[in-house]
Amino acid sequence: MPREPFEGSEWGEREVAEHVPSGADSPGVRRRGKRAGTVVLTALALAVLGFGAANVSDLNLAGEAGELELASGAIVKPVKRMHQSQRRLVRTALNAPLVLGIPRERLDAIAECESHGDPKAVSSDGLYRGKYQFHRGTWASVGGLGDPARASEIEQDRRAAMLIRQSGSNPWPACG
Repeated sequence: MPREPFEGSEWGEREVAEHVPSGADSPGVRRRGKRAGTVVLTALALAVLGFGAANVSDLNLAGEAGELELASGAIVKPVKRMHQSQRRLVRTALNAPLVLGIPRERLDAIAECESHGDPKAVSSDGLYRGKYQFHRGTWASVGGLGDPARASEIEQDRRAAMLIRQSGSNPWPACG
């Protein structure tokens, strides 16, 4: 039974048979090597990070896996810089004195009372979730999508501030 392309590897590697011309090793020898699916990812990552098409076309797509890893090294520094700037933005947002006009101290007090400030907290019955122990219906009422406990801490802070603006401290009778 013939194998499907990219079968046998979770990373999309496949064996590629390459014909070596006569005189290189021996006449008509077929050499096998690995071509990594990272070529596409590397090209895509370079495009996403704003590198011109000239850089993408500079990649040698017929290379061996080791050569491709070297080519993918071109995106490591920009990605690290992007992560550093994102971490700075998250730190700034988490330290902002106001969230949608609601004092951070008020939000922190509610979160500490509800979940000890744990954004991944889930009540024992699974009904209340996240840093502010949102019920899924309440979460949806302020525009939240999916599971509140899986949302980022910044998103939970924002949705809690929206709820306070909408309903005051009523959603948290013991902690508000």
